[in-house]
Amino acid sequence: MTKKECSRREFILSSTAILSPPLVPEVSLRLATEAVPLWQKTEEELGEIGLPPPFWAFAWAGGQALARYILDRPETVRGKRIVDLASGSGLVAIAALKAGATRALAADIDEFSAAAIALNAGLNDVALAITTDDLLASEPPGCDVILVGDLFYEQSLAARLLEWLSLAQQRGTQVMIGDPGRSYLPKQRLTQLAIYSVPVTRDLEDAEIKQGAVWTLAP
Repeated sequence: MTKKECSRREFILSSTAILSPPLVPEVSLRLATEAVPLWQKTEEELGEIGLPPPFWAFAWAGGQALARYILDRPETVRGKRIVDLASGSGLVAIAALKAGATRALAADIDEFSAAAIALNAGLNDVALAITTDDLLASEPPGCDVILVGDLFYEQSLAARLLEWLSLAQQRGTQVMIGDPGRSYLPKQRLTQLAIYSVPVTRDLEDAEIKQGAVWTLAP
């Protein structure tokens, strides 16, 4: 482990507590108890102001909904190879492995996220692969299911993501999305599978309960 990797690991350990997301009590994660102090601490650690929130430190509504759906319906991933795109804390990938997926790749471009995923995998006694490569910059990887939690929050990203997911689907990969109604979710291209009331932190959201829906990409 490099010095930077050790530093990120220690930062996460000192800044979080072991908690279970409200909708997914089967999974333990290193999560922040307060959003704003950790956000400020992250900016200080990296020496940069105006950073996005540390996505890896929170169990977002879309990810919680998707993880809940997978655990309740393990046949969706059992015996399959999955990719958890923009994995954050690793919640969805961990849930998929608990539900019987044979292999999981947790992908997130944030190096802190990669460190958090490794810690969280250990907490849940699962083995997964982790990458910080931008998967959207190349063709979709060979896998059975791509899982996407809470990623349609920015217009340019949403358009790029939909094109990439459509290509994956054309090649035979199933696409499942968890989303609490973000602005750029392409509902016209999706089929809703389930919806959950998800407790969230008001520091980051506009309500204490979000309606997290699970969708699949329609043919």
